[in-house]
Amino acid sequence: MSDRPLQEPTLLLLTALADEPRHGYGLIQEIDAISQGRVRMRTGTLYGALDRLLQQGLIRVEREEVVDGRARKVYALAEAGRSALVAETERLRAVVAEAERRMATRRAFATGPKGALA
Repeated sequence: MSDRPLQEPTLLLLTALADEPRHGYGLIQEIDAISQGRVRMRTGTLYGALDRLLQQGLIRVEREEVVDGRARKVYALAEAGRSALVAETERLRAVVAEAERRMATRRAFATGPKGALA
């Protein structure tokens, strides 16, 4: 995995698999929940992303099962995916901390002494 930030679909998929393995429809539902409805991943996009993450070794197929006569793959986070998710979480945490620091500095500068607006 490179040192580049993860694209949002990748971040959401890895996050959705961080606590337990899931099948495709379960991933779509979990991404919807994680993003609070902001991201609605379509089936074609999902399976393209899953194929790419499998090739990169970030996820793995946990098992295959047949449900109602249809084959279903259940995906799990691979160790490389867990490492990538940890690194991205740390990167995002550092960015948020810096943004908060800068906003606090700006607020302090804008209000001036004794809380009066400058």
